[in-house]
Amino acid sequence: MHYQDTVRVTMKGLEVELVKILRIFTSIDFSSNKFNGDIPDSIGALNSLHLLNLSHNALIGKIPQEFGNLTQLESLDLSANQLSGEIPVQLTKLTFLSVLNLSVNEFCGKIPTGNQFQTFSEDSFRDNHELCGFPLNATCDNNSSSKGFPWPSSNGSHSDPKSKDAPGINAADKQCYG
Repeated sequence: MHYQDTVRVTMKGLEVELVKILRIFTSIDFSSNKFNGDIPDSIGALNSLHLLNLSHNALIGKIPQEFGNLTQLESLDLSANQLSGEIPVQLTKLTFLSVLNLSVNEFCGKIPTGNQFQTFSEDSFRDNHELCGFPLNATCDNNSSSKGFPWPSSNGSHSDPKSKDAPGINAADKQCYG
């Protein structure tokens, strides 16, 4: 039914045969494993996943938009990595999500709003110095240049929002660079 009869796994250099293994993985905890590189988009296809913990690794890049397909996800911990870019708005579709930790990364831009995202505390997003919006105290307006946001100028370079190169740009139009 939902079991595979046997599977061979190498754990700590020892090959072990496990019997009666559940095929539907509902929890993955790969925390503190010194993993590096991008998070594979294919994790977004694990639609039975309830818990995903990839914290305390050396992961880089963006959160895959495919994570919006993890509709059963209740807990997501990507803290203490080197992830960057904007938090994908697709994560707001995860209505079962009750635990979120994206702290200690390099995310930037406005925190998405909607559904479960309105329930998370500042701790879920702490130590991402270029994030703004609820629940953080950093507002996403043109006066938030102290947060270090790069703003696109008319010639494609980055400038301060108060400079003459960035007229009429507001926080909703801001993109993350880096």
